[in-house]
Amino acid sequence: MPEWDAEVAVVGLGAWGASALWRLAVRGIDVVGIERYRLGHAFGSSHGGSRMFRITCLEHPGLVPLARASLRLWRELEVGSGRELLRQVGGLLIGPPDGVVAGGTLRAASQHGIEVEQLAAEELRKRFPAHAGISDDQIGVWEPSAGILRPELSIQAAVAVAERAGARVHLDTAVSAVELVDGGAQVHTPLRTLRVRQVVVAVGSWLSSLVPGLPLRVLRMPITWYRPEDDPHAFALEQFPVFMRERENNLILWGNGRDGDEGNEVKLGLENLPGEPPALDPETDDRSVGPADWAALSAELATAVPGLEPLPAKVSVCMWAQTPDGQFVLGRPGGDQRLVLAGGCNAHGFKHATGIGEVLARTVTGEPELCDLSFTSPDRFA
Repeated sequence: MPEWDAEVAVVGLGAWGASALWRLAVRGIDVVGIERYRLGHAFGSSHGGSRMFRITCLEHPGLVPLARASLRLWRELEVGSGRELLRQVGGLLIGPPDGVVAGGTLRAASQHGIEVEQLAAEELRKRFPAHAGISDDQIGVWEPSAGILRPELSIQAAVAVAERAGARVHLDTAVSAVELVDGGAQVHTPLRTLRVRQVVVAVGSWLSSLVPGLPLRVLRMPITWYRPEDDPHAFALEQFPVFMRERENNLILWGNGRDGDEGNEVKLGLENLPGEPPALDPETDDRSVGPADWAALSAELATAVPGLEPLPAKVSVCMWAQTPDGQFVLGRPGGDQRLVLAGGCNAHGFKHATGIGEVLARTVTGEPELCDLSFTSPDRFA
């Protein structure tokens, strides 16, 4: 019988890994967490001050049960940590009624009985005047259950609660390889090799480097913050809530207003830019920023969100992993009882972090599944 350092190792303590560590630890599992950087670092996809939470999952109808479970678990984590992590101040989805954003939201709400309010263009302009250029054929969908999450604080909270429950955590520790051996796995680090019965690999953009063969593309998404030119109150979170907006040119603008806890800037981003974005290497890509990172977004502001300074106050870079079908990678490849994978966030995974942590914990322990996530199986790419 080999000597084991722990029952389970969780490699990567971003949003999903930290949540998995928490859900395993509160079950009394002997678990160790390993993180290459510090908690809430800015090198991956679990940072940026705020993230949108919503239950109307336009990305896949099967994600709605996961979002509902995640909401319950976010509240449980708040109680356990004593920190406010989720503010359900409502969220706004704007676009054509048959489009990806507003239309997809309406379809998800109808299918799953989610309370939403549909706003015609005139009412949308009246209630949310900071959004300019709303054409008559667009609508708004107001989801009262939506809101914003605190990514860095959430990760720190999950790990803190996990440690109090007995988890051991190694920060600033890079994992060079995960080796599957008889009866378990070896997790290799520069200082030592840990032997565990099971390993959960949740390293985000680095997943393909530790588990080759997955069709993941790592992409770069700039995140920008702008200051109001005149009246900052017009862009307070209550007047300019978290939103996604499908523009006439098919670009998707997203962001949220000023929040007292996170500073005086308005957070914005832009998706669906023309052309195929190049795949990046998270080890070698330059994370510095320049005008190319905000030029397209700044060009949209004059017609979409006037009243903001044309140059951003600050810019950060988010690195995220994309799958061919836009869905997560969760589960045991080939049914291997030694290995659980969690990756391919596709830039919409943070809101589900607590639910995914529970899914991963149940996979490790063999408990009944939280909900049907068969569409996220790693084996679908085989």
